[in-house]
Amino acid sequence: MVVDEKKVSKTESNASASTPGVATPETAASTNGQDPAPKPAPIGSIPSIKDLYQGKEDSQGRAQWVDKYPEDAEEAAENEETAKFAFIARKKKCFSGRKKFDIDSIVINSPAVKKVLENVFDKYPGVTCKLGRLVFAAPFNPFVHRWSEFVLAIQEEEEDDTKEHLELLHGLLKGELKDTIKALEDYITHGVTTFDHLWTIFHPGCKVFARQPGGPTALSFYRGSYETGQCGDYYQLCLEPIGWNGTAFGRGCQYINIFSFAGTRTISDLNAFPLSFHPEEEKMCAKLVARGEKYEALRGYHYKSYEGIGLTWNAQDKQVPLSVSGRIIIDTESFDRHNPTRSLSYHDALKKTDYVITQVPEMSFKTLVSNLESDFNLEEASPLMRLTPEGHLICKATVPGYSLKLKKWMLFFVDKITDITWNDNAFSKLVLPSDTKDILMSFVESQVENKNAFDDVISGKGKGIIMLLSGPPGVGKTLTAESVAESMHIPLYMMSAGDLGTGPDEVEGNLQKILEMVAKWDAILLLDECDVFLEERTTHDLERNKLVSIFLRTLEYYEGILFLTTNRVANMDAAFQSRIHISMAYPNLSPESRRQIWSNFLEMSKQESVVSEEDLDYLSRIELNGRQIKNVLKTSFLLSMRRKSPLRREEIDVVLAIEGRRPDQNIS
Repeated sequence: MVVDEKKVSKTESNASASTPGVATPETAASTNGQDPAPKPAPIGSIPSIKDLYQGKEDSQGRAQWVDKYPEDAEEAAENEETAKFAFIARKKKCFSGRKKFDIDSIVINSPAVKKVLENVFDKYPGVTCKLGRLVFAAPFNPFVHRWSEFVLAIQEEEEDDTKEHLELLHGLLKGELKDTIKALEDYITHGVTTFDHLWTIFHPGCKVFARQPGGPTALSFYRGSYETGQCGDYYQLCLEPIGWNGTAFGRGCQYINIFSFAGTRTISDLNAFPLSFHPEEEKMCAKLVARGEKYEALRGYHYKSYEGIGLTWNAQDKQVPLSVSGRIIIDTESFDRHNPTRSLSYHDALKKTDYVITQVPEMSFKTLVSNLESDFNLEEASPLMRLTPEGHLICKATVPGYSLKLKKWMLFFVDKITDITWNDNAFSKLVLPSDTKDILMSFVESQVENKNAFDDVISGKGKGIIMLLSGPPGVGKTLTAESVAESMHIPLYMMSAGDLGTGPDEVEGNLQKILEMVAKWDAILLLDECDVFLEERTTHDLERNKLVSIFLRTLEYYEGILFLTTNRVANMDAAFQSRIHISMAYPNLSPESRRQIWSNFLEMSKQESVVSEEDLDYLSRIELNGRQIKNVLKTSFLLSMRRKSPLRREEIDVVLAIEGRRPDQNIS
C-alpha cells in the first residue's frame, strides 16, 4: 500500500502542537483565534480538530460552548520545568486571618521519597505510592494517621539526598499540620475529641469497639467520611468484620454512624471508638477473642440449644428482637439460599494477619475412597485454615440459623448458644413392647447411616423411609418420634398444616423447602395429625385431591425419615398406604402401661412426692391416656405447692374428682 507522505505530514502538522493554556492539541484556530473559512465538505470528513471553549456563566451558573478563544486564559503552571522539583505545593488564599495561604495539595515528584512513602503508607486504603503522579490533598489524612511512622522513616533514612528530600517534605507538612497534630495529641492525652476531629482518631486498620444490640463487638476500620442525612451531620465509619459465608471465612462491610455533637466528648462514651481507648482493653480483647473462637467453631452445620434474644425481620423487613428458647440449627449456607435478600456478604479476602495455614488433615480410607469418587470432595484434602487471635477479635457476634420451635430463620448471638443437654433416657421411658422399640430404632439408625445405599429404578426416588403411627389420642405416637430423635441426637422437625398453607401451589413450595432442609440436616420429620393431607381422594373435592397428589409426588423423592401420626388410619388414601414402609398401630393403654406412665412422670418431676406402690396400682386402673395422666399430675403438683406439702394421693384424688365431672372423660 502506497502512503502519500506529504498528506500525512500536513495532517500531523495540523494536530501536533498545543494551544496555549489548554491540554488539547493545537488546531488551525490556535494561531489567530479564529477558524479559516469553512469549505464545502461531507459531515466528519475534514482531518482536523475543532476547538470550542466554555463561555461565561449566567446568573444560574450555566455556560455555553463558544468558538472564541478566551482572552483571560493563562499558561499552565505545571510543566516540564516544575516537574524537576522534588515537590510542588499548590497554595490558595487563606481567609482565617492566621496566615496568607493554605496548602491545597502537594505533588510528590521525588522517586526516592515515593519509595520511602511506600513503606510508610503500606496497606493504607486509597494511597498508591508507585504512581507516576502522586498527589496528597488537604487535610492530608494519611500523614496525620501515619505521622509517627513518617518521622521514624526520616530518622532511619541513611541516604543523604533522600533524607534531605524527606526533611523538606516534613518541614512543609509540619507547618500545615501542626495545629491538627497538636490537637490530636491533646485529645489522646485527655481522652476526648470533637466532632470535627473524629477522623484523626480513626486510623485505617485500627480495631474499633462498638456497642450494638446483643453485646459489644470489635471491627476493623477501613475508612470514614463526613455525611449529612435527615437527622443531621454524622461521621460514617466503614468497618470490616470477619464472617463465614457458607464455604469460607472472609471480610465483610458494616457501617456505623456517629452523629454530630457540640464541644468535646469523652472518646469512650461514643457508640464506636478505637479499641485502644477502652478502659479495660485487655479484658475486653480476651472476651472478644474467646467469642471469636466459638464463632469459628460454629462454621458449617450445627445442632445447638439457645436461650435468649435473637434477631428476626418484621413485615417491613426491619430487624427486630425476638425471645427464643429451645433447639436451633446453625446453617449459613441454607440461610443464604432461603433468604437471598437477607444474606450477608463475606467475600473480601482476609488479611495475612487474620489466619494461619495448618497441615493437611488426615483422612480415613473410607473418606479417601469417597474423595476419589467425587472431584467436588477433593477440597476436603486441602490445607486447613485457622483464624488467628487477631482474626477472632473481629469475628461477627451473630450466626444465622433456624429456630425449630418458632419455625423462623433468624440471627442468633454467639454468646447465647450452648450445647444440648440430651435426655438419653427418653426412649427407654417410652411405654412400648421391647421388640417394637428395637425394630423402630434399628430402622431409624440404618436409614441415617446408609440412606444412599438403596435406590429405586429411577435415581433419587424412594431413598427415604416413611413410618405411620396410628391409634387413639394420648398413647405415645408423637412421643415415639420425639424420643427416637432425642436418643439419636438428631433434630426433630414437627410439621403441621399451618406451616404449609392452604393453596396447592403454596403447599407444594413450602413442602419442598421443608423436605429439603430436613434431608440436609439428617433430621426426623414428624407430620402430626396428617389426616388433612392423607385423606382418601374423592370425585367432588378437586382442591383436596390436588393436595393429596402433591404429597404423593413429593414424598416419593424424600430422602429422610418421616413419621406420620393419625387417629383415622381407615380414611387414608390407598396410594399412601403403598408408600409406607412401617405401619404401627397403638392400642389403648393397658393397666400395666398406665402404671408405668404414672411412675415415669413422678420420677421425672423435680418436686417431692409420697405416692406409694398401692397408690400407683389404684391409679393404673383409671382409664386415662398418657396426655391426660400428665395433665392430672401437673395440676396435682400445683395444688401441693399451694398447700406447701409433698404430692400425695389426696391432691391427685381432688384433681381426678374434678376431671370426673367432665362429660368427655371416662374416669371410674
